[in-house]
Amino acid sequence: MRTKIFGHRGYPAKFAENSLEGFDYCFKHGAEGIEFDVHLTKDGVPVIMHDEDIKRTTNGKGLIKDYTLRELDQFHLANGERIPRLRDLFELAEDYDGQLNLEMKTNKFDYPGLPEKVFDLADHFKFKQEIIYSSFNLQTLVHAKEVRPNENYNFLTDKEIKNPVQFVKEHGFSGIHPEHLVDTKAVERIWTVDSKARAKKIIQYGAAGFFTNKFEDMMDLRKEVANY
Repeated sequence: MRTKIFGHRGYPAKFAENSLEGFDYCFKHGAEGIEFDVHLTKDGVPVIMHDEDIKRTTNGKGLIKDYTLRELDQFHLANGERIPRLRDLFELAEDYDGQLNLEMKTNKFDYPGLPEKVFDLADHFKFKQEIIYSSFNLQTLVHAKEVRPNENYNFLTDKEIKNPVQFVKEHGFSGIHPEHLVDTKAVERIWTVDSKARAKKIIQYGAAGFFTNKFEDMMDLRKEVANY
């Protein structure tokens, strides 16, 4: 299996993480997928950021869930962009040949209605590949699957899953996203892989994919390792 390489939060090695600028670079320079994180504002708008608090990656502070979208728009990323709405990225990605991996960021705050809002928004766009949905919150994925049974769901985890194949089958998921290579017949995409030695092992094994902050370096490495 050809191991697919995803830009983790876009391309943080060169651009502000989870920025439209970084995503756009990925789209135009051959990234086979991108990974990003989605939260809900106080007034229920899906926005893209990794942390629940805006302090680390913007000129503001406070929790996303405590701001309305209008209030959130007063802050900006290191490159001057406003915090991206999910709609912004979907508009940018409609002609993208690669795959979107959307993480529902509910491991600290279980945003009510997040899956429904994401699905409703996605329905307004036509993407070239199906969206991969992931979350550290198992119940979020279970609920999402009840709402939309046939989407591509993958459980994110930093814990050991003793029988990944059975786990995936039991929940009706498509795969798992572990922190380390599990060496299993289940579909797995590993996070976050910036070490070339680690990436080489994953590529040689033939895992479905991995997420990296340095997608161009890793695509060059894959050419060396697997002669792609």
